[in-house]
Amino acid sequence: MKKSKKPLPKVLIRSYGKYTQWDRDSKHLPELVDLSYEVKAEPGVEFGMIVEFEQSKGRFIDFTIDHPPFCDKEGNIEPAFEGSIQIRSNPYSFFLGDTIWEPIDDKRGAWTMSISIDGQELATKTIKLT
Repeated sequence: MKKSKKPLPKVLIRSYGKYTQWDRDSKHLPELVDLSYEVKAEPGVEFGMIVEFEQSKGRFIDFTIDHPPFCDKEGNIEPAFEGSIQIRSNPYSFFLGDTIWEPIDDKRGAWTMSISIDGQELATKTIKLT
């Protein structure tokens, strides 16, 4: 986590719920299909939230996706997904989410997505996979 002396940027959760498939290599974000706190767990379904940042070019955002306990290929419980990215434009829109994969049963439950800057949480949303 990189620290900045700048004031925190303006942050807006634009949408959350179920989305169209997202091409991570594209500049385009997925489109909202259903604004909802609950998403039916089906293979290939994309879910999450889109957050818009203003007055934040050059800043680093840290993100976390806390998920129900499920195991990796070796049988170990997967930790929360975490990462950081640098904001490269003003305004900047960011999709934070995941795609449902097999087996589905261990993915059902609450998925909490959080975004912070300089250790301060600025956006969070919980989506329940049913």
